[in-house]
Amino acid sequence: MASCPSSDPPSPPPASDGISGNHNLQPFFVLHKASHSSSAPRKTYERSPASKKTKRRIDLSGSPSKPSKNVDDSLPTDPSDPIFDQLRFDAFNRTWSKIDTTIKDVLRKINLNLFDDVRCWVQQSFLTIRATSPVPSIAITCPYPLSTDALCKQIPTAFICTKNAEFVDDLLTFQELGEHLKCSGCHVANLSSLDFSAKHGIGSCISSLLRTLVPDAADVADISVLGSWYSEFSRHDNPVVVIIDDMERSNGDVLAEFILMMSEWAIKIPVIFIMGVATTVGAPKRLLPSGALRCLLPCKFTLGTPCERMNALIEAVLVKPCTRFTISHKVAVFLRSYFLKHDGTVTSFIRALKLACIKHFSMEHLSFLGYGVLQDDCEVAWLHKHEILPDVCKYTSILSLHKREKGFERAGDAFVNGLNELRRLHKNWGSIVMCLFETGKFNKMRFFDIFCEALDPSSYTLNCPDDTSSTDIFPGGVFTPAKGGSIAQAIYKVRELPMALLINLLDMWSIYAKGMPEIHEKVRELQLIMRSVDGGKILKENGADVDKSEFLHARKSISSINEKAATLLETIVRNLLVPFECIPFHEIICFKHVHILQTALIGDPRRTIQVDLLKSRAHLQCSCCGSHDSVISSSMHDTSIMYKLAQEYGDLINLHDWYQSFKATILGSRSKTKRKGQSPASKKMKTALIEGDAMIQARFCRAVIELQITGLLRMPSKRRPDFVQRVAFGL
Repeated sequence: MASCPSSDPPSPPPASDGISGNHNLQPFFVLHKASHSSSAPRKTYERSPASKKTKRRIDLSGSPSKPSKNVDDSLPTDPSDPIFDQLRFDAFNRTWSKIDTTIKDVLRKINLNLFDDVRCWVQQSFLTIRATSPVPSIAITCPYPLSTDALCKQIPTAFICTKNAEFVDDLLTFQELGEHLKCSGCHVANLSSLDFSAKHGIGSCISSLLRTLVPDAADVADISVLGSWYSEFSRHDNPVVVIIDDMERSNGDVLAEFILMMSEWAIKIPVIFIMGVATTVGAPKRLLPSGALRCLLPCKFTLGTPCERMNALIEAVLVKPCTRFTISHKVAVFLRSYFLKHDGTVTSFIRALKLACIKHFSMEHLSFLGYGVLQDDCEVAWLHKHEILPDVCKYTSILSLHKREKGFERAGDAFVNGLNELRRLHKNWGSIVMCLFETGKFNKMRFFDIFCEALDPSSYTLNCPDDTSSTDIFPGGVFTPAKGGSIAQAIYKVRELPMALLINLLDMWSIYAKGMPEIHEKVRELQLIMRSVDGGKILKENGADVDKSEFLHARKSISSINEKAATLLETIVRNLLVPFECIPFHEIICFKHVHILQTALIGDPRRTIQVDLLKSRAHLQCSCCGSHDSVISSSMHDTSIMYKLAQEYGDLINLHDWYQSFKATILGSRSKTKRKGQSPASKKMKTALIEGDAMIQARFCRAVIELQITGLLRMPSKRRPDFVQRVAFGL
């Protein structure tokens, strides 16, 4: 789309050599900007060199420094200024980099135990192969077979049950497993299920195997090349591990032929298979023939379930204060539903979380302030940030109210105090949720359910000024768990726990409550009471050998401790569990625009196209197309003009009338001027008019076809060849 001439200057200032320079990658883009008219007045955004130097040194995320005397004059007063766009962009990069690193570490930690078990199994299988049929390295390249013994031709095979409907979550898992085995000295080849396709046959499998293990080999599907490579440079001291990420997506005939071929070389080349199975262990029997199954020596391993992975991700990313980003209750409920609807695919959840993070930093003007909000000893830095922030921001009213209620003399002190309170409540909230989850494990509760319920702002009510139930230890509002909800079930479960499990649970509570001295002290008191009651020893003994009264007294003491533990957990939840949306300044770190996230993930392309066509001026940032979106101008794009004209019709649009309206819009007053000045006897003017009509007809047809492609229009039918039908109405 060509740019249009403009008479008005654009609203944003031209890019400077600072943060918004020519080489700067901005998070927002426009299709084009109108060119400036030479006669149009321009606003001057020039500053003195000292001001530019001060602006270039602005750093709201690093260590505090003394602001310059003219810092208030050099900073923009609009939080949507490009300089703040760059700050938000940098804050997003830092935040998501931390989240992405945390996610990879969590998933790697979950699979690490399995990787070690597989590595030990591979080493043991290799030693067994070598002990059964030792082969000198010189004999590896000899013609096969060396033996017809069926046992010697069996290949150790590990079937790893992934329990995922979508294999996208397991691609990275099998890649990391291959790297883990390479560190142990194994020769590893990662093959995809696409290598075992019926179209390319067995040659594709062998070629992929050779390309991975023998980089210098020619592109020839000859397994003897692998034998020659394995016999060189003491490579025969380690096994060859072939990893197939998803066996069930492979072609059964091609995979069976590959297994039979490798079994013939099993004595010379100790090959070990690792195959991913998404459904059940019985899947190989349904896919492979009996001859190929007899060549496999199976062993079963199981990856963590998607629910276990999700629990670990929620704990590390959203509960523990490792980043400056979190989500609201409605967003959490939507992400939970989105995760379940996508068959528990963790990759889809991570993609949705990243999109929410992008939307948060692009929409919230002061989201860049979240960097460092969870760090300790940052009061001086926060005071510095408040001093260089513009006064025109959305938190001015909150600061004034907080300053008046707390009795601060300066707004900067109120700002620092509010962020410290946000940091403290955020940490306390995460500790309480972890205590609830440790309790909910006994009922096999999902962490996502407890997480969503703990974020619900409708369950939190502020105490009245004359409410005497609030104490100095538990100030603030009251959180009331939903009846029958996950939190209420967890509290009730504490009353039913046996003493051994209750001891372990209190140990976990003591760990999570270290940051809350009052709660930690109460947990320690319960632990001392339990140690003083020797109930565990009495319950283990035979009832006939123990005094009945002593036995009943011990049972009563244990029941009393359970009740005290349940009461303590209920008190903690009631008085200290504060959802993020009930904390001042939560907008800085909390994303809560669920409808925007839903539209971005699920999408509404037809509505988006209609908005772009009806409000093209707002997207293109041009002033030549009129001051209002409802006004049709000849400088607009043809498709946008056509769709605006279509709004004047109903279900059916007459093509002739539609074309005449389009032609009148394109020509405008210029067509009248040409008709007055032309002579009927002038052939040149007639030819020019015919060529102009042909061009307009071509533009009209192209615009109609574009509307049909976008799904907004249905082409004429044989019954009504002069009419087209509108498909979409309204927004």
